[in-house]
Amino acid sequence: MSSFHRFNIESLDSLKGKIRIYAILAVISFLCLWMRIWYLQILKGDSFEELAKNNRMRMVSLAPFRGELKDRNEETLVGVRPSFNLYITPEDVENISETLDFLAETITFDRKLLNKAIKHTRSFKNILIKADVSREDVAFVEENKMRLPGIQIQAEPLRSYKYGNMAAHVFGYLGEISKNRLLEEEGDFYRSGDLVGKDGIEKIFESTLKGQKGLKEVEVDVSGRELAVLRRLPPVGGNVVTLTLDSILQQTAEKALSGVPGEPFSGALVLMKVKTGEILAAVSKPSFDPNLFAGGISRRNWRGLLFDEMHPLQNRVVQGQYPPGSIHKIVVALAGLEEGIVDEKTTFYCPGYYNLGRGKYRCWKRGGHGKVDIHKALKESCDVYFYNLGNKLGVDTIARYANQFGLGRLTGIPLFGEKPGLAPTEKWKLKSKGENWYPGETISASIGQGFNLVTPIQQAVLLAGVANNGTIVKPFLVKKIESLKGQLIQEFSPEIKIKGNISEKSLEIVRDGLRAVVNEDGGTGRRSRLPDIIVSGKTGTAQVVRMKSGDVPEEEDTPFLFRDHAWFAAFAPYDDPEIAISVLVEHGGHGGSAAAPIARKVLKKYFELYPPASKIQAEFSSTVN
Repeated sequence: MSSFHRFNIESLDSLKGKIRIYAILAVISFLCLWMRIWYLQILKGDSFEELAKNNRMRMVSLAPFRGELKDRNEETLVGVRPSFNLYITPEDVENISETLDFLAETITFDRKLLNKAIKHTRSFKNILIKADVSREDVAFVEENKMRLPGIQIQAEPLRSYKYGNMAAHVFGYLGEISKNRLLEEEGDFYRSGDLVGKDGIEKIFESTLKGQKGLKEVEVDVSGRELAVLRRLPPVGGNVVTLTLDSILQQTAEKALSGVPGEPFSGALVLMKVKTGEILAAVSKPSFDPNLFAGGISRRNWRGLLFDEMHPLQNRVVQGQYPPGSIHKIVVALAGLEEGIVDEKTTFYCPGYYNLGRGKYRCWKRGGHGKVDIHKALKESCDVYFYNLGNKLGVDTIARYANQFGLGRLTGIPLFGEKPGLAPTEKWKLKSKGENWYPGETISASIGQGFNLVTPIQQAVLLAGVANNGTIVKPFLVKKIESLKGQLIQEFSPEIKIKGNISEKSLEIVRDGLRAVVNEDGGTGRRSRLPDIIVSGKTGTAQVVRMKSGDVPEEEDTPFLFRDHAWFAAFAPYDDPEIAISVLVEHGGHGGSAAAPIARKVLKKYFELYPPASKIQAEFSSTVN
């Protein structure tokens, strides 16, 4: 065979080999393509169909209207109002940085916080940029839709506190749900960024107030802009919570418990019904505006509240613990009468001081009160009388009677962070301090100083107990819960916490002394006196720092934070008690001059709104005659 023929055969064989290889490659390629099509169409068909559908249709969560908070007369104190919230859907934005740059030229928002949220949230989820934007901001977004793909405005209900900072510590406030709570919550109601109750009634009744979210299915274009609503499941509003508060009395108390504008002021006030424990007014000053939290509080405002040296977030009504001062003499007086150590005729001589061992304990009246019985001792708040009585009783006996009136233990009012106060005993000191109790400490305890601590709510409970024949009723804030349609879901009733076992005679002697405090000459609480209602009460001055022996400096010469706290607590009317009140003015000085006039304003308003039956009958008889 010639070389030419060999070459042709070899070339032909080579060509056939190449064709065979290309054929194999083609078959493999088509096989791979077919397998890919099979994978996409068969295995992943449903999934990709869902993704494509989601790219065109989306489920949007609809926020429910949070339940209202009403006062006892059905006035809405906390409700909702419409607001416009600005959101971004990262999936629909080609260049997030450029879009946000353009948005930031007109609308201010926390860029750092937003970037963090975008980084840690799925790209197709809506992320809040700014809550409650202005109408001007809404107009800007709507006018620039083409330049702001993935940016949308949603109309949503916003929590609204009608009177600003009024009763803020009772209502509480809203805040973004924490990651831990999201993990703890069952179901899928909450989402990251949702607002939940963080304190007060808002937190305690979160499940009652929150309502149920709705849903709407919408068709969107490639930029995420809504084209049409396909389906809609409306949200269901939360239940209505009716409080025991009276808005008029609350406003009166808020106004009465205020200092000179521009000067520091702090204090607390509680007004409660004697027989039921219903709280009609509860004020803690300084306060804050919970509307700041409704749409998500800014870092600047939060830090301002958190680091304010006056501690506006503290609810002094239940969290502030102070020496009770001379109001504690009520407990000591009842203990002395019940233990048979004194009666209404027993007297002690007050020269202006009391000697115990090497210690000399002064009375507030340097010249002394002279011969003093229990009536005069309460009326003029003689320290020496109670030094004598307290020394005979001993601190453990005083503490036992204090416990009977709810002191040194929680009242049970449904507010977070309530403090129990302290009714000290010998055992307590040995356990907590590792020291024995000294007789001189009993002297201090007998006038409400030393280790004694109470909260303003406890002082109100004490006076209510004295007025209510020694029976302590648990204070409460919620009367009932109703559905949006007015159907009663739950009603709250008075609850006896401690059944009184103090004799009527002892209580009557003490009540008569408290009547004298306000209504007789020489009484320390006469500035709370009302012309046609007999108020019975007790003033108190609680020492903040212990002064060295010698002359006590004048109040104006004492630094503000070293000045004594001023107390006044009372019940009224004397013959048929309806309400009890407790007023604390931090660093206010004397209870008779600083706290009693505040109580008078609130009591006066109460009896204007709710005249006692005896007064109504007297006015009727006068009209008829």
